[in-house]
Amino acid sequence: MIPQSWYLILAAALFGIGMFGVLTRRNMIAILLGVELMLNAVNINLVSFWRYSDVLNMSGQVFSVIVFAVTAAEVSVGLALVISAYRRRNTVIANDLDMLKF
Repeated sequence: MIPQSWYLILAAALFGIGMFGVLTRRNMIAILLGVELMLNAVNINLVSFWRYSDVLNMSGQVFSVIVFAVTAAEVSVGLALVISAYRRRNTVIANDLDMLKF
């Protein structure tokens, strides 16, 4: 049986890679991919804590499904915003998208 610490280390590594991607990338699509990695790290943590606690309680799996639903909504809205910005400005570089500034 794999110890829970391995799952937590994997989730921390994924979260760190996602955070690095969000903070260092200029491309909006790469930023969205970083956010996806961070949400997947959260899912690994939820399922790991569920597995190593009370097996009859399904709260970890339910929260994981909710995070998947939020992730799907975030991807659809985020990609729609990126496509709209690209059509308007012909770029997906985050620094060049200043449409809300006066």
